[in-house]
Amino acid sequence: MAEKEQIKYPGPFVVKDCALVSVSTGEKAYTLAELVEKIKKIDPSSIHHHFWARHLRPSFDHPEFHNDFAAWVHIEVRDRILAERLNLISPHEYASMEDLREALILLIQERVFEDEHLGWRKAENPFYFVKSQLIIFDTGMRLEWPHEIADVLESFSPGTIFYHFIDARRRNPQGLDDFRNWIRQFPPDYKPLEDLIAKVDPFFLSLYEIRDFLIRHIRTFCARIHAFREEPSRRKKGSPRPREGG
Repeated sequence: MAEKEQIKYPGPFVVKDCALVSVSTGEKAYTLAELVEKIKKIDPSSIHHHFWARHLRPSFDHPEFHNDFAAWVHIEVRDRILAERLNLISPHEYASMEDLREALILLIQERVFEDEHLGWRKAENPFYFVKSQLIIFDTGMRLEWPHEIADVLESFSPGTIFYHFIDARRRNPQGLDDFRNWIRQFPPDYKPLEDLIAKVDPFFLSLYEIRDFLIRHIRTFCARIHAFREEPSRRKKGSPRPREGG
């Protein structure tokens, strides 16, 4: 209670969960040339879906591909070179979906320039452009202090991790996940924890790997903070008593 009275308390962290509902846009492409033209006009939410939704619907056939564009090019267009280039795109490194759209188009156009016949190679199965809608609900769970995150992370569903750690970056003007956005409202003591969470790569790790990383490192951080705060009292208890008459 004393700790709460000494600092400005930002309020509890409201833990939410989500489910993803895929919605067809009605757009599809059979060739790379068609794919580029569709990407130029498609709603940004569809691009977001094809990069991030795989976290909630993991692919077991080709888990090495981290986005739908790379997987389709490998499976249907059968061009390993472009598939690997597309697979290296980290969407969170782009400031906006428009920047990501431009990077995606550029990579495909560069590959078609290298092999002009590739642009018109027709796939047996088209690329279907899909967008997603999140159904969000309150879990009823509340966290009062940052150190409590590690205690409850094991109970978080993949939907909860996705909502607070991935989808939050789309919602937050600064591109922050919900954990860091909440932690930065606490005293500077918690700044190292915020920096630690920032090191997690949200794209190339599965939701379970993200959860395990956070549990392990937040617990380590909290143990260090606890030891640091206990050290003065240990020194006080262990200090020798002054000698009488000295």
